[in-house]
Amino acid sequence: MNLLIQDAGRYYREHFGEPNIIVRSPGRINLIGEHTDYNDGFALPASIDNAVYVSIGARTDDQIHLFSVDYKEFYKGNTATIEISLQSWANYILAIVDVLQKAGYNCGGFNAVVRGDIPIGAGLSSSAAVECATIFALNELFGFKLDRMTMVKMAQQAENEFIGVRCGIMDQFASMFGKPDQVIELDCRSLDYTYFPFESAEYELLLINSRVKHSLADSEYNLRRLDCEAGVAHLQRFHPNIKSLRDATPEIVKQELHLLDKKIVQRCLYVVEEIARVQEACEDLKRGDFISFGKKMFITHKGLSELYNVSCPELDFLVNAAAAHKDVIGARMMGGGFGGCTLNLVKKEALAEFIDRVSETYLETYGVLPGAYPVTIEGGTAVVGPAK
Repeated sequence: MNLLIQDAGRYYREHFGEPNIIVRSPGRINLIGEHTDYNDGFALPASIDNAVYVSIGARTDDQIHLFSVDYKEFYKGNTATIEISLQSWANYILAIVDVLQKAGYNCGGFNAVVRGDIPIGAGLSSSAAVECATIFALNELFGFKLDRMTMVKMAQQAENEFIGVRCGIMDQFASMFGKPDQVIELDCRSLDYTYFPFESAEYELLLINSRVKHSLADSEYNLRRLDCEAGVAHLQRFHPNIKSLRDATPEIVKQELHLLDKKIVQRCLYVVEEIARVQEACEDLKRGDFISFGKKMFITHKGLSELYNVSCPELDFLVNAAAAHKDVIGARMMGGGFGGCTLNLVKKEALAEFIDRVSETYLETYGVLPGAYPVTIEGGTAVVGPAK
């Protein structure tokens, strides 16, 4: 049995008794399509083997008692007064209670234990995993009968309104809807989605963690969104049919936005190009053309670094190191930016040698060893216990 499931159950029993259920919700990678979701574009995420586990049980009062195994902290509150806590990890659970209750789904009191192995600040959406695990668990516990898509939308709303990060829907969607060995082409406007197999006998996905925490990501993320909205507002003066950057083209952006701040033009141009790149990348997967797919990963990173300005020297260093290695066919930064991981597409037989080489050069340059995690694409949010 998975040791994290055992931990989630064991710590719950130590503090609260027997849990009603244990829910697993995974982190996510995004192969192509970064910062496109809040622009009504396309993304290509997948859920991974790193995950959050929430063990939960009902109480007979209105109290909320939480314990984080990883932070070794307790939180105590009640369902009648849901407020932002100084314990940041607890806020992602409280955000879900808040959004449920505002929608008329009254939560009773509950105990919960949170355990996970998603590296915090690595751009793997640990926050979305906690949100999805929590809403899935509360839905099961209190019989709300919410479907997965409704839970995804409510989890996104919780992060937007309670946490204050104006994220798109991709992270929560990928965590909830993932399937083993499948990537998901998600239309972030219609929420239509298509699964594509992502299996290769020759290549493996590898995360390299820069160990840089993306402390700027939330505030800068919101600013990037405002820049995109400013670009759309200007485009609508000439093209009323443009509702979001999804509706624009690179030619229209260059033609109509040239009088605006250069940064707005660049950021809008990146988004429009990236939306098209996702669809082209899906065609690559249909053909099994991983070489062309990998080239698009490098192009995406260049856009994120030079046009969208969400990279950092450490991430650029890691991608450049990957580009210089003959057995790496694609690499890019992943997530909100300003730190976290790069995602690399590497020949399987060269994996260990590449990890050793990039670790050595990164240590020499920045004085810290990067983390290296081969990625397995696993299933989405599900009940996995209780188990003794």
